[in-house]
Amino acid sequence: MVGASVAYRLAEAGAAVTVLERDLPGGGTSATSFSWTNSNNKPPRTYHDLNVAGMRAHAALRAEFGDIPWWHGGGSLEWEFDEPERRAQRERVERLRAWGYAAEWITPAQLREIEPDVSLDAVRDAPIAYFPDEGWLDPVVFAHAMLAAAALHGARIQTGVRVTNLVLEAGRIAGVDTAGRGRVTADIVVNCAGRWANEAVQATELHIPLAPTIGFLVFTPPVPGRLRRVVRAPQCHLRPDGAGRLMLHRDETDEGLPRDIRPDPRSPEALDLVRRAAQILPGIAGVLPEAVRIGFRPYPADGYSAVGPIPGVSGYYIVVTHSGVTLAPFLGRAVAEELIGGRDTPELAPFRPSRFFKSAG
Repeated sequence: MVGASVAYRLAEAGAAVTVLERDLPGGGTSATSFSWTNSNNKPPRTYHDLNVAGMRAHAALRAEFGDIPWWHGGGSLEWEFDEPERRAQRERVERLRAWGYAAEWITPAQLREIEPDVSLDAVRDAPIAYFPDEGWLDPVVFAHAMLAAAALHGARIQTGVRVTNLVLEAGRIAGVDTAGRGRVTADIVVNCAGRWANEAVQATELHIPLAPTIGFLVFTPPVPGRLRRVVRAPQCHLRPDGAGRLMLHRDETDEGLPRDIRPDPRSPEALDLVRRAAQILPGIAGVLPEAVRIGFRPYPADGYSAVGPIPGVSGYYIVVTHSGVTLAPFLGRAVAEELIGGRDTPELAPFRPSRFFKSAG
């Protein structure tokens, strides 16, 4: 998603853009994301504001494209059972409201009205928080739309091309070497490879320290139901995924997974997530998992985005971030304004890659 958005905005700004994609567009981490667009729990304020800018950039695409079938609004719902989690939730809602973020409390009757299939027994006596500006995304549909728009502006999209190294000449990155496709020269190389960002860079002094985390997603078959929005409950997190399917996730499940786990829809973890989801949506009781996807989120080591030039070389710009689903449209425009327009983006000032390089400061 991030690379596709950057390619579109660079091409739109007049750059001659070549996109090199190892597999298929959207086929990496974007295809294995819960894809929740939000700035719900992303302190400090600078990172929160960056994600809010991403949410606004998604909304602005409607005026530009007319139809944005990849984005689904409706907000998100959340409740907690244990008092420590409830206290943290109250503090978060208060903080978000103080920051001007849409966050409110709704009654069980209001929950029944907007999500009639959710069992009130699953909520118990928990306060219900509602965040109306949030939503979820079809990342692959978004990536395809951005690349199609980039191509209309002259971008060349090359798939099945694996970048093996940067071409370094006299302190400047002059292009990339690829497996089987030779050398591709460029005035500027923009690395949007996410958790694989370092794999295409043999010079370790140019690496960004990364700490990817695992994400385990379960998909149901098409089920009868009317779930319209993201629900984050103690049992599990779930959202629609199109064609009647549901996507399920649980942080605690992620935390207990081995790194080499295989995506088996009959695994105990997958079966447990569907069982938990049926507590929230009793209408899906007895459904078995249809598919599992496992991804690794591209976290820079300190947890925050790394966007900007790498110190010590010229012609090399990197964009690596978690929250790429939320941030992609904003980052695309910001990168183009910096590289083509020559204007620094104030929102990115705290998130420059230079913070990882001692010699830079």
